[in-house]
Amino acid sequence: MSNYKSSFHPALAVSNIKNHVFITLEMESVQYSTWTELFKIHARSHRMIDHIIPPVAGTEKPSQQEDDKELSSTLDAIALQWLYATISHDLLHTILEPDTTTIEALNRLRDIFQDYKHSRAITLEYDFTLVDMADFPNVSAYCQHLKSLADQLKNVGSLVAND
Repeated sequence: MSNYKSSFHPALAVSNIKNHVFITLEMESVQYSTWTELFKIHARSHRMIDHIIPPVAGTEKPSQQEDDKELSSTLDAIALQWLYATISHDLLHTILEPDTTTIEALNRLRDIFQDYKHSRAITLEYDFTLVDMADFPNVSAYCQHLKSLADQLKNVGSLVAND
């Protein structure tokens, strides 16, 4: 925090996180990669990335003054509020623990989505192969559904071939 000496931190001005991270992370839609990237961009733009990504060993900041510790605690609470406001109620109840940090909560989310990655890919591939154009009112809706499934497959590390 000492690199940015000012009386007002930009994160304190965010009144609605959903204006910046407009995706609600849900277990069913599997947009974890997209949500994570939007969340990181928002955190970086508000000088909060240290509360999202843990420092690499050897790059930790020197011990903070008491005022800096209080501001850091406040900023971590803000980042945690952002996180909780952008995930589904089911995920919130799954990861919510007392006295947690943002990094700990993000690690719990990562573990949830990484653990289900393979089985989710199989389910999505199955769904993708069964899409029938007759089930949609027009070509645009059909293509949008295929695109959505392809994006979800990409988010779990399984790309759809152009064939």
